[in-house]
Amino acid sequence: MSGELGAHVHAHHHHHASRRALGLALLLTGAFMGVEFVVGWWSHSLALVADAGHMLGDTGALALAYWVASVAQRPRSRQCTYGYRRAEVLGALFSSLMLGVISLWVGTRAIERLMSTTPDIHGHGLLATAFVGLIVNLCAAWILHRQGGHNINVRAALLHVIGDVLGSVLAIGAGIAVIAGYPFTDALASLAIGLLLLWGCVRLVREASHVLMEGAPPHLDVDAVERAIAETPGVRSVHDLHVWSLTPDVPMLTAHVVIAPGAHGTDVAKRVGERLHDEFHLEHVTIQPEPAGPAHVPLRLRKSGKT
Repeated sequence: MSGELGAHVHAHHHHHASRRALGLALLLTGAFMGVEFVVGWWSHSLALVADAGHMLGDTGALALAYWVASVAQRPRSRQCTYGYRRAEVLGALFSSLMLGVISLWVGTRAIERLMSTTPDIHGHGLLATAFVGLIVNLCAAWILHRQGGHNINVRAALLHVIGDVLGSVLAIGAGIAVIAGYPFTDALASLAIGLLLLWGCVRLVREASHVLMEGAPPHLDVDAVERAIAETPGVRSVHDLHVWSLTPDVPMLTAHVVIAPGAHGTDVAKRVGERLHDEFHLEHVTIQPEPAGPAHVPLRLRKSGKT
């Protein structure tokens, strides 16, 4: 009992540390996003406006991660027997669509600027703001890595912030080039940021759609899982094997196994579950043991003299 209590307290501590890290990163990113947009508008820097758009998408992702950290702790109900973990996937799909819209707007504006006369860009304002943005994004990334690195929800948010760091680096490069007399690099940097946004959009849509379509987790070899089940002592065969994810970090498995003669269904199901946990780190496993059908039951020879 004391071990279970200690594990509960340990998980509770990590949960609050993760939420605190997400809250601090959200505050930093959201506050500087507004500053970057205003300065970008004033300095006529499309690169800063594009990076602000990138930060807008990532601020939404951080807000979603913060919300999911709370929603995921809600107990399951009669209506939601799996609980509320799928909210993370739906939110990721929404965030990806938002990223797609922003990337199309940024890309269109960048192409228009490359084909027209480049406006007078305040290079020093662009450079200073991009440099401060890099510091802010690095601080947010450090907070997420230091306080919430054990939570996969936080690690996903960390990837968004790393994207902001790359956007700030591109904006710094554009600022240096503008000061050196190459104003068109601002549009090129914004186009690169737009492509970065589009890549993130496609990746998120693909991952969220795969989960919603009950696809097998990419890191699991389904053939290897099936072989491991079939090779477990007491298993004659396996069928109706299904592997999917409730969320990207919560894989699930169900299977029907035909029990070998002389084996006990409960013992076999336990052995299969333990093997899947040890070899594939699967914790949510449901095994349905089944007796061998008529074709599998050996014929009993009748003794002579009896009918």
